[in-house]
Amino acid sequence: MEDTSTILSLPDDPGILKSMIVIITRERDTATRQRDEVQRKAEQLEIEKLRLEVELLRYKKWYYGPRADRLQQPGDVAQLLLQFGQELESRPVNPADVPAEAGAAEVDAKEIRRFRKGRRNLVDFENLPAVRKVYDLAENEKPCPCCGEERRKIGEESTWQIEYIPGRFERIEHVRIKYACKHCELNAENPQIAMAPKPIQPIDKGMAGPGLLAYVVTSKYSDYLPLYRLQNIFQRNGFEIDRATQSVWCGDVADLFNPLYELMVQRVLASHVVCTDDTVMPMLAPEKTKPARMWVYVGDEHNPYNVFQFTLSRSRDGPSKFLKDYKQTLLADAYGGYDGVVVASGITRAGCWAHARRKFVDAEKTHPSIAAEAVMTIGRLYAIEQRAKEEKLNVSARLALRQHESRPILSALRDRLFAWKDQLLPKHPMSEAVNYALNQWAELNVFVGDGAVPIDNNVSEREMKRIVLNRKNSLFVGNERGGRTAAILSSITSTCRRHGIDPQHYLTQLLTNLPTTPMTQLPTWLPDAWKRRAESGPECG
Repeated sequence: MEDTSTILSLPDDPGILKSMIVIITRERDTATRQRDEVQRKAEQLEIEKLRLEVELLRYKKWYYGPRADRLQQPGDVAQLLLQFGQELESRPVNPADVPAEAGAAEVDAKEIRRFRKGRRNLVDFENLPAVRKVYDLAENEKPCPCCGEERRKIGEESTWQIEYIPGRFERIEHVRIKYACKHCELNAENPQIAMAPKPIQPIDKGMAGPGLLAYVVTSKYSDYLPLYRLQNIFQRNGFEIDRATQSVWCGDVADLFNPLYELMVQRVLASHVVCTDDTVMPMLAPEKTKPARMWVYVGDEHNPYNVFQFTLSRSRDGPSKFLKDYKQTLLADAYGGYDGVVVASGITRAGCWAHARRKFVDAEKTHPSIAAEAVMTIGRLYAIEQRAKEEKLNVSARLALRQHESRPILSALRDRLFAWKDQLLPKHPMSEAVNYALNQWAELNVFVGDGAVPIDNNVSEREMKRIVLNRKNSLFVGNERGGRTAAILSSITSTCRRHGIDPQHYLTQLLTNLPTTPMTQLPTWLPDAWKRRAESGPECG
């Protein structure tokens, strides 16, 4: 009845009816546009909310959370991994991705074993000097309390204790005996004065000996101790050394080590694979610090040196100058400054799976299922790498393993990445992780075509964390020369750590011998060469 009455109430004039239809259509279209606009704004606000949540979680992790890139829901992750593994085994595989002899190989999970170290046996620490203290009965205690006869020694009981003897300063007086000819002097002739030569010192006319210089450098660039704290430590030991004096000493030592540093640079650039990363290194400037940069270049196993470079900015001029003659493989993150360097020099650029995994971990809260599946798939790649490491495979065997097992996983992951990209909104935080992996796909696949390329860039990131620790304690470098000093001395101490060398011992011998070492013998004082020489014969120096 209502519809009938509504129809009867409409005018009969066709023109009026057409006008009403146009008005109603416009109102409908306006309402549709408003609804779409509200929906679009709601989606934008939801994405912005997710982005802020991801950023907040990232900052919380930086300050309070673990450094490892792990998901928050291990039970769900394990279930998704099982489902994905079943799906991967059931789906057809492109014959081009798998060699003919490849089967359905299963990656065995790493067996985790934990051993309790327990209390260490101090008898085994033969490298430490030992002092024997004997405790005997007094003479009046040796007679037997029962019969009065003197008791005989039947053995001894020994226990060990560790003691620390604090370091100390010593004054070393260098006396040079002078001689003259009295006969010539009495005859009014040249007395022919001669004096015994003094060994060349690391710093000409400096009061610091090699051991003290080595201690200052080791404390600041290996133990990350700021010079003002070192000044307080020295004061407690009876001889205060101003931090400005210590800073000058570090610069002088860096100048002395510069030829060795340049040789390490040449060796690193001869590597088949160079790993690189960078971080902020503030430099003192008027009113505020300037955001300079510290770069690291890690050589491969045939050129085992870690070299740092200080630049005034993060522009590509730094890596462009350092890598201008390099033509092989550069393993780095997705920083765009490397693009021009790689293209200009014909370098093969490799990507870092740790960075790709971290993107999914950071965006986990916005889409846990995608994050779990992506991280666990990447974990399968890492399980294969761990197996290759445990079996100590050479480059060719590692390459064969990657071709056989890693390539099919990468093929499946790529399909999933495209599926996720179609599923997510373009500005969704998880889309950033997906797009990062897709945009870096060629670089991320370099490791399956070259057995010498690591799966990630963690080795250089670890070195950057040590620079960050030094920066946290020392805050900044004073000027460009201070940055260069930090780069040279960090290169030496970092390479010592890489080879398990005591930097104090090595630097003391280096400072003693380097001033008189000819350039032709400089390679024998590289940290790895020095260690081999020290282990194979008498102590160097």
